[in-house]
Amino acid sequence: PQMTRHDWVNLNGLWQYAIQPKANPAPQKFDGDILVPYAVESLLSGVQKPLLPAQRLWYRRSFVSPTFRESEKVLLHFGAVDYECQVWVNGKEAGSHRGGYLSFTFDITDALVQGENELLVSVWDPTDTGLQQRGKQVLNPKGIWYTPVSGIWQTVWLEVVPEVSIASLKLTPDLDSKSLTVEVEMRGDAAGVRVVAETSHSDGKIISVGEQAAGQVSSVIPNPRVWSPADPYLYDLRVRLVRDEQILDEVGSYFAMRKFGLVKDADGHLRFALNDRPMFLYGPLDQGYFPDGLYTPASEEAMLFDIQYTKRIGCNMIRKHIKVEPLRWYYACDRLGMIVWQDMPNGGLIDGEVVAVSSMLLGFHRNDTRRLHRFGRAVESNRAEYRAELKGMIDHLYNAVCIAVWVPFNESWGQFQSVDVARWVKEYDPTRLVDHASGWFDQNAGDFQSRHVYFKKLKRPKPDSRAFVVSEFGGYSFKIPGHVWNEEKKFGYRHYASSRELTDAYITLLENELKPLIARGLAAAVYTQTTDVEIEINGYLTYDRKLEKMDMDTIRRAHADLLRSI
Repeated sequence: PQMTRHDWVNLNGLWQYAIQPKANPAPQKFDGDILVPYAVESLLSGVQKPLLPAQRLWYRRSFVSPTFRESEKVLLHFGAVDYECQVWVNGKEAGSHRGGYLSFTFDITDALVQGENELLVSVWDPTDTGLQQRGKQVLNPKGIWYTPVSGIWQTVWLEVVPEVSIASLKLTPDLDSKSLTVEVEMRGDAAGVRVVAETSHSDGKIISVGEQAAGQVSSVIPNPRVWSPADPYLYDLRVRLVRDEQILDEVGSYFAMRKFGLVKDADGHLRFALNDRPMFLYGPLDQGYFPDGLYTPASEEAMLFDIQYTKRIGCNMIRKHIKVEPLRWYYACDRLGMIVWQDMPNGGLIDGEVVAVSSMLLGFHRNDTRRLHRFGRAVESNRAEYRAELKGMIDHLYNAVCIAVWVPFNESWGQFQSVDVARWVKEYDPTRLVDHASGWFDQNAGDFQSRHVYFKKLKRPKPDSRAFVVSEFGGYSFKIPGHVWNEEKKFGYRHYASSRELTDAYITLLENELKPLIARGLAAAVYTQTTDVEIEINGYLTYDRKLEKMDMDTIRRAHADLLRSI
């Protein structure tokens, strides 16, 4: 939705698969069918088998080449493949990619033949035996660590583009100057090419046209209608490449006029500000896991449900927890008016229990510039890979209207040199705020004092020059038999025996601990969490999304009261 063309072919569907020893060549015989784009471990894939570090997953399918002119190119797009993959078309290597959360593209024009073509993909995924960014995936799930997601888990598609075409757009709205800057990355010969950016309202009425030589173009947006959770207004955008009055390429996109920042209130407390207006942010930690598809929802409706539910219970933000979603998820948040705090998926070697005890229970503090082995980041190449993927994530999601905050590190998992990382993020994307180290080992950087509180009473830390947020708290649990991942195992921070008990405890927590902190400067809070995830049973909803675990009318009123506090 951020960059649309009409000429494309969806390759999702049944592919062949085989799981082989890692060193083996491409198989001649395959094990069966797999439904793409679902991870091999998932129920919806039709396979539901683990992929071990000593194994390699192979995919194969045939497709008919789309019709294209001699001057056009055919691109093969992958939304995401976890973790390391190689791709061949008709036996010719198209390319390779590392990293489980970002999209990538290969030009396969020269490998195509008329009629049937063969697409072959190999995937290796070390999961938690490796150092790569992987979020909460572990080979032996327990507690807050979940089932791995290996292989293709986002859409695969073909696209026919002109020889001179738009490769990417970077859209930067500026509310202060009432303008939009469009930066265009091109493929092909840019000589004599001009960029035309045409902005229109949703009714099709054109309100602004900017034109400039290839590179970037700015347009004035008269009387801007600002985006907010209450009025998530989106402008339509058409971007064209023109040479000698001929349109070479054209894509559709959208943007919004909005501004994120911090402002001081009358008492001197720093508050989150949207469009220069202070507001309190409240919403759930959202892990983006599904019992049938793991990282991948079963349908567009399943993806939308969680966002719509969060909106319906009166929240205005989501913290997307150590996962990068498909771009359609962010489009849904843009369209529905949901502010997002976006985590970078964690990597490195993580000893979660040791780190948790040292910080959360014993109160130890660690400097993340020394003894990097303690943070699982002793290997320089792994730190370089993290930085490259962090940049890739920001580039990939830059145009998402909803994203207000980047979160480079969570709870010290793979944390390193976070002061430098936060400084770089702020310089690279000055339009957003930075929560440099969410929870635990604060290095006095970024825009927030960011606390995680599960076992102690919520309280205000000693003020400094940053805004104060509770970026995780709660995690109250209630098990509903018949709606759990595992009837024998459960994990949560406090357990309750009924919906009434859980609701009462939640309201007491908000009224007695959270709400008083708002008057003392609390700028945002994130409750754990949207849904149960595997044996972690502390969601507003059960993992299957069939039951609400609290009285929703009661908590909706409580949430509305929180948002009115500023």
